[in-house]
Amino acid sequence: MCTPCCISQLACCCGSAACSCCCNCCPKIKQSTGTRIMYAFYFLLVTIICVIMMSPTVEQELRDHIPFYSEMCERMNAGENCKTLVGYSAVYKMCFGMACFFLFFAIFTIRVNNSTGCRAAIHNGFWLLKFVVLVACCAGGFFLPEEETFLEVWRYVGAIGGFIFLLIQLVLLVEFAHRWNTNWSSGVKYNRLWYAALALVTLVLFSVAVGAVVFMGLFYTHPEACLLNKIFIGINGSLCLIISLLAISPCIQKLQPTSGLLQPGVISVYVMYLTFSAFSSKPKEILQRDGVNTTVCVFPFNSGTESDKKIVTAVGTVILFGCVLYSCLTSTTRRSSAALRVCRNSEPETERARCCFCFGDDTDDYDEEKTGAGQNVMYDEREGTIYSYTYFHFVFFLGSLYVMMTVTNWFHYDDHKIEKLLDGSWSVFWIKMASCWVCLILYMWTLIAPMVCPKRFEA
Repeated sequence: MCTPCCISQLACCCGSAACSCCCNCCPKIKQSTGTRIMYAFYFLLVTIICVIMMSPTVEQELRDHIPFYSEMCERMNAGENCKTLVGYSAVYKMCFGMACFFLFFAIFTIRVNNSTGCRAAIHNGFWLLKFVVLVACCAGGFFLPEEETFLEVWRYVGAIGGFIFLLIQLVLLVEFAHRWNTNWSSGVKYNRLWYAALALVTLVLFSVAVGAVVFMGLFYTHPEACLLNKIFIGINGSLCLIISLLAISPCIQKLQPTSGLLQPGVISVYVMYLTFSAFSSKPKEILQRDGVNTTVCVFPFNSGTESDKKIVTAVGTVILFGCVLYSCLTSTTRRSSAALRVCRNSEPETERARCCFCFGDDTDDYDEEKTGAGQNVMYDEREGTIYSYTYFHFVFFLGSLYVMMTVTNWFHYDDHKIEKLLDGSWSVFWIKMASCWVCLILYMWTLIAPMVCPKRFEA
């Protein structure tokens, strides 16, 4: 049992075979899904290394626990205590290597239409060799000439790519909301429990959104200060109410019968998170009371430990990797464009309602390879690709730039540490606040677009 498994893993690492787990109790997996999960694993691995590079705490732990650490750094020509391997410049170089890796594959896989060609075989297999190439790309970034010029130019390239990825992240969120509602609504016709599930999730989402508004209104405003907070809580809360009413209005329901309150619930929760994140990222406001300077409009619990920033960091990390994994587990272009295009003649009854709708429908008849000792693989791209290889790699290229800018605190990287990722910054505040409005406008456009351009949205 062990020998066939080792052979299949060797074929996956050094050949064009699809990746699968050794355990035969694992459910069968599609070739397209396994491929995207492997690229997401590479992305996650480099991101973790970048976070470690920005942490003086980790650097100190390595220095204290690795014998002959200083001598090893000198032999590697890494500077005193491996200074060239830590800090924002090291993160820039690592992400440069990862970005080059995904950009190369984005160009390499242009116009690949099925998985039978040699380029598709390289995209779906040879994982050990691709890992070696990724390591070589990341290591090569440390040997670039004219380091100061490179860092200055690459910073602006990263900022542009990071902003574009933010927009794609918002598109993925809106698409996720539409697809969730469409999938679960399709089950209402056959089982009323799906209607109860929709109602319950919608109630929970709006409860969280309203609770967030109340929480921020109580603790992030002050009668004598925090004017911006009051304005933006009012604006963002009002916009969330408007899109909720618009989603269930008769004119929208006529063109989009599946439109409901689930989508605006998802959007409202995300907008409230971004608003809270923006307030936490804003420089602290000081109010003088009886001759004593007092910090106002801050997180009320454990304010000395900056708990709000820890919450934002944790939730932001989950959202980032959630978007990456969602783009991996779904058909990145075809389903997304269909959901955002909201064709009036679409047929939601062909959709099978599932709790885990992100993983796709396994009812299709695909060629299946039985490994005998491991997870069975379904080859679902023999006749045509499920997703655009080029677009998939390009999203990861932009994601590499977004990670680089996020970990190094965008334009405020001087003397930056990962532990101070969300220290007060007006630029980060406005980026997040603008993201709120883009998300709301994008979702609103998916609602009113069929009325504005009716011919374009006819199937």
